[in-house]
Amino acid sequence: MTTVLTPASPLTAADRCDRCGAQAYLRVVLISGGELLFCAHHGRKFEPELKKIAAEIQDETERLTAAPASPETEER
Repeated sequence: MTTVLTPASPLTAADRCDRCGAQAYLRVVLISGGELLFCAHHGRKFEPELKKIAAEIQDETERLTAAPASPETEER
């Protein structure tokens, strides 16, 4: 059986961890259907168990360490 997953949309500040309510950086699409959202901390904590039940894991934790874009300065 082949499962076709639709591309997940990027996580936003409105997406919250199902465990603690912090901003979610991981979306776990379950084999059984549905999804779970986790902050980076709980995603790491539960990673071994999640890998056993996940059809897909969308990991956006790299956004936590990415350097913010510097604002453009204009000369006047």
